[in-house]
Amino acid sequence: RDNPISAYDIVNNYSKEELTNIFYKYGEDKFSRNIAKKIVEARQEKKIETTLEKDDIIKSAVPMKFRKDKHPARQIFQAIRIEVNKELEIIEKTIRDGVERLNVGGRMAIITFHSLEDRIVKQYFKDREAEGKVEILTPKVVTATTEELQRNPSARSACLRALEVLSSSGVE
Repeated sequence: RDNPISAYDIVNNYSKEELTNIFYKYGEDKFSRNIAKKIVEARQEKKIETTLEKDDIIKSAVPMKFRKDKHPARQIFQAIRIEVNKELEIIEKTIRDGVERLNVGGRMAIITFHSLEDRIVKQYFKDREAEGKVEILTPKVVTATTEELQRNPSARSACLRALEVLSSSGVE
């Protein structure tokens, strides 16, 4: 990366609007605005140094009734990670580069771990299929079976999609 940024930088330096935007866009969190507001208020007192501090701030911004199903900070930490690593900017380029390197008949399978990634993969595959350049081998996303989830609970968010290259005429 040209200009590396850290989670510390994001939490302590992004504006309320920038925080709200990444929390909503990358975390798909409906409390994005309130969480961003609480972070900005907290850092006026002192810099936010630890994950536990972030966690406490996020919890304070999410109503109690929305905390029982899943940890309220999970989506916010995901959003910060995506922003730090520029994950969504990288994924489409990676897919395109991978498909371009395949010969006719070559296959690619991609496993994603959250809906933002999966949406990008699904759309890229559909666009290339509409152009007649690939065939989607997984018309419906493949997810873990109940048996697999019992053995491997972390597979709950995994989504598999696969394609086969039909034409070598410049897949983009």
